[in-house]
Amino acid sequence: MKMPVLSKKELCSQPDIQLSNFKRTKEFLVAIDTDGCVTDNMNGKQILIFHPMFLEFYNLWSIETYFRETAEYFNLFSSHRGCNRFIAIELTLKTLKERADVPQKDIPDYTFLSEYIGFAQEKGLGLGNASLETYIDEKKPEDFRFYKLLGWSEAVNRAFPNITVKIPPFEGVRNALELISERADIVVVSQTPYEDLVNYWHRHGIDEFITCIAGQEMGSKTTHIKLLKKAGRYSSDEILMIGDAFGDLKASKTNGSLFYPVIPGNEELSWEEFPQVFKLFIEKRYFGENENKMIQKFKANLPELPPWKMSGYNHISSYKKKQELRKKLYEKFNPTGKLTIL
Repeated sequence: MKMPVLSKKELCSQPDIQLSNFKRTKEFLVAIDTDGCVTDNMNGKQILIFHPMFLEFYNLWSIETYFRETAEYFNLFSSHRGCNRFIAIELTLKTLKERADVPQKDIPDYTFLSEYIGFAQEKGLGLGNASLETYIDEKKPEDFRFYKLLGWSEAVNRAFPNITVKIPPFEGVRNALELISERADIVVVSQTPYEDLVNYWHRHGIDEFITCIAGQEMGSKTTHIKLLKKAGRYSSDEILMIGDAFGDLKASKTNGSLFYPVIPGNEELSWEEFPQVFKLFIEKRYFGENENKMIQKFKANLPELPPWKMSGYNHISSYKKKQELRKKLYEKFNPTGKLTIL
């Protein structure tokens, strides 16, 4: 099956057209995330691209260790993992402003981000470059803060292919996709830009299994599943969401569907165990105790309390805990890049 790809014109004018017009062809639907779920690129995207580029755009290198610790918590190592980039930056800046141990010089005010996020949510727009451009045109055509934010987001997008597309899917993903496609339609739901998703799935030859792709331009993952459920007239027990973040779990449960976690740090084991769960799902025996056990295991892996709020917290010790991870990524993909080693 050749997956139809939206043109740039369609992406701007009718981004959710494939979801609204979705045609059900099989008994079940499986919605699947990509970053950190299908491929091990979550750490690389954040540590090598998102964070250093924000430090550079906003000249925050003097608080690099605090910024990285905080941003890594929200993007990678907490219940917020996988949230939209603009929401993650809002959370990071707000937290840095509130932390008494962080030097406050030059930390940008986060409220301008809140204005844009509120506008996009009110209008039902996905949080991405297209809606940010709309906000600038309609509300803030002379406010440099939003052009700077857009510049950072565009630079991030341009840098992605140099790193993330080169990382192959986890072992077991292709076999799982083949298995799923026998009984279910597969749709990618993600907060990554649409074109990056299309490029990744095509480059690794796994787009043959999927019906369509929903990126950040089509709204939240909750919206993606809602539109698919309505268009395909699925019952709740006919939809399974596969994801690696609390946002995926929320998107699934908001729509009453089932959830299978790819657990961060144990991704390949999660994919190895998936066929057993899929069998339960298509036999409609996954709901209840089986799903609850998986969700509890998943929740235990992503704490809600940040390190700086824990008893005995020490910033240097906290930063060093993820130091080897940062070093390995920089040594492999950006050996001359700027990174503080303590």
